[in-house]
Amino acid sequence: MDLMIDGLRVLVTAGAGGIGRAIARAFAAEGAKVHVCDVDEAALAALAESDPAITRSICDVSDRKAVARLFEEAAAALGGLDCLVNNAGIAGPTGRVDEIAPEDWDSCLAVDLTGQFNCTRLAVAHLKQSANASIVNLSSQAGKHGFPLRSPYGAAKWGVIGFTKALSAELGEFGIRANAICPGLVEGPRIQSVIANKARSFNISHEEMTARLFAGVSIKRFVDPADIARQIVFLASPFGKTISGQEISVCGDTRMLA
Repeated sequence: MDLMIDGLRVLVTAGAGGIGRAIARAFAAEGAKVHVCDVDEAALAALAESDPAITRSICDVSDRKAVARLFEEAAAALGGLDCLVNNAGIAGPTGRVDEIAPEDWDSCLAVDLTGQFNCTRLAVAHLKQSANASIVNLSSQAGKHGFPLRSPYGAAKWGVIGFTKALSAELGEFGIRANAICPGLVEGPRIQSVIANKARSFNISHEEMTARLFAGVSIKRFVDPADIARQIVFLASPFGKTISGQEISVCGDTRMLA
């Protein structure tokens, strides 16, 4: 199926590894022009070797000066912007709310929520010039369900959904659509670290914690990052032209989080 996005100009934050890399590669495979940013210089260097057509910047999305530089570099590399994918995020601390250090709360919100604001506010002027403009924000099932021992992350991801709905309402008149993706338990080192930390908090084994998490999921397998990437590419294509303001789950039907 031809998604008709050849030449689409796409910026993916935290695009040098994990879900972000899968998103960047999925767009590139469809003929899009892709620029990524990341804080991991080694991952950016590896991406330059494996995917030389994908242009790159180093950027911490919580740093507004760095984000300003990113948009200058991305606009120069791409020649404009049609799609912003706000993928950057960190897991944040694990613990009961009274045990969490305020600075850990602040850093989680700064990246996972405020980072999306920092990028979106600079993207809008570019997107207004596009005939096929879209924003895709990465939320989480933690943005739809309570997630014990992960209050900073959950608060940020609930905030992403509210932010997305506001963007859709504000920007629709300019033909800019905005959607949030809510992944479930995504295969990779981040979820394994979360499971390990929660297992320690509950004083149970890694295997038992994994089973607890999957107890509230209908399809009991980790989500492949490629499945998330394919959904995002579709939303950014002309086939997604009337899809906006939605929180779209790619999660195996997650009904609760443990």
